[in-house]
Amino acid sequence: MTEEEKEKQFQQRIDAGEKIEPRDWMPEAYKQTLFRQISQHAHSEIIGMQPEGNWLLRAPSLRAKKILLAKIQDEAGHGLYLYSAAETFGIDRTEMIAMLHSGKAKYSSIFNYPTLTWADMGAIGWLVDGAAIVNQTMLAKCSYVLYSRAMIRICKEEGFHQRQGYEIIAKMMNGTTAQRNMAQDSLNRWWEPSLMMFGPHDSESTHSKDSMKWKIKVESNDTLRQRFIDRTVEQAHHIGLTIPDKNLKYNKTTMHWETSEINWDEFWSVVKGNGPCNYQRISHHIHYHNEGKWVRDCATAFEKSREKENSSISI
Repeated sequence: MTEEEKEKQFQQRIDAGEKIEPRDWMPEAYKQTLFRQISQHAHSEIIGMQPEGNWLLRAPSLRAKKILLAKIQDEAGHGLYLYSAAETFGIDRTEMIAMLHSGKAKYSSIFNYPTLTWADMGAIGWLVDGAAIVNQTMLAKCSYVLYSRAMIRICKEEGFHQRQGYEIIAKMMNGTTAQRNMAQDSLNRWWEPSLMMFGPHDSESTHSKDSMKWKIKVESNDTLRQRFIDRTVEQAHHIGLTIPDKNLKYNKTTMHWETSEINWDEFWSVVKGNGPCNYQRISHHIHYHNEGKWVRDCATAFEKSREKENSSISI
C-alpha cells in the first residue's frame, strides 16, 4: 500500500475505536506527537518529586512524613512507566534525559513554582494532582494502548494523592487562625497555575487538532479545565476557602462556574524557562543525574557480565 492508503486505513482503525499496539504501523506524525506528550509527562512526574522532597524532613508528624514519602515513591514509579512507554518509539531514556537537560524537552510548568509552606503540600495534592486526575482519566481512553494502560494504574494512585492533599488543607481549615491563613494563602498562589495545567485554549494549541483526530486525547483542554473548576470550587467552599477570583460566579443556565481569563503571558513565560524555579529544577536534576552515573555504569557492567556468562554457558 502507498503511505496515503496506510494513513487512511490507520485513521479508520482510530475512528472505529481500536487500540494501537507498539508494533502496529503508525504515521510518523502520530509517533512524534505521542512521544512528545508521553516523554513530557514522564519528565513532569520526575521533576515533580523535587518540590515535595523538599518537605520530607519538615513534615509536621510521622504520619504525614510516611504519606508524603509514599506519594513521592508513586511519582517515581509513574515516571518509569511513562519512560518505558516512550521508549517504544525507538528513543532510549538516556536520549530523553539529554533532551530534558538541554531544554529541548519540556515538563509541566506547574512544577516551576516554589513550595513555601506545609500547606503547599496540601495544595499540590488537592489542586495539581486533582487536575492531573481530570486530564489522565481522559488519557486512559487514549488510542495508544501502552499510554492508556499506564494511565489506568496511575489514575488510581493519583486519587490517593488528591485525597491526601485535600486532607491536609481541610485539617488546616479546622485549625488556628494562622493555619487557616496559610491554607488560604496556598490556594491563592496555586489556583491559577493549576488552571494552566490543561494547556492553552484549543483554538491556540498547535497540537490539539491532531491529538483529537487520532484520539490521543478525547476531550478538549477547555472542557477538562471547566470540569476541574466545577469540582474544585465546590470542594473549596465546603471547607471555608475563598477562590482567589473576584469574577468567579455560577451560571445557572450552563450550570458551570465562570472564572476570569487566565494570565497566559505568565504561562508562556514559565514554559520558556522564566518561572520562579525553572533553573533550580533542571540544575538539581542535572546534578543528581551526574552523581548517580556510577550506579548506572555498575548496573550496565553487571548486566553485560551476566550476558557474557549466559552466552558461554549456552555454548
